[in-house]
Amino acid sequence: MDKEKSLHAGAFLRLPQVLARIPVSASTWWTGVKKGRYPAAIKLGRNTTVWHSEDIDQLIEKIRKGGGA
Repeated sequence: MDKEKSLHAGAFLRLPQVLARIPVSASTWWTGVKKGRYPAAIKLGRNTTVWHSEDIDQLIEKIRKGGGA
């Protein structure tokens, strides 16, 4: 496991952190979530939405391997 992944193991990422790693607009991200292209969001509270860092790492790896998003 590379250093970046080990630092994020078990972590939650908020939307700005996700978009810093996957350079798409917020509206594109939410459309992808709704269509199942991107990992599902996790609601921690009324105003708190997160994603598992492992799910984002897997998506990035899929994109790198040419699997698209």
